[in-house]
Amino acid sequence: MASKESDRISSAQQTLDILYDISQLLNTGLDRETLATCVSMIESGVNPEALAAVIQELRREKAALTARANEKAS
Repeated sequence: MASKESDRISSAQQTLDILYDISQLLNTGLDRETLATCVSMIESGVNPEALAAVIQELRREKAALTARANEKAS
């Protein structure tokens, strides 16, 4: 049993490594942990397009907040 569990974990790690490599090639800006969270959410039934839209919106909000902070600092 331990061997099957070890094989499953190894396979999952290899899959995540490949997805991370693809993510880097596509310049998504997702780190390994965030990518793993996204994959887990999709496996749990979250709509991938909706998840992508949320990530894009969060990035826009972060950029806006950073811009405002920079304006105040100037």
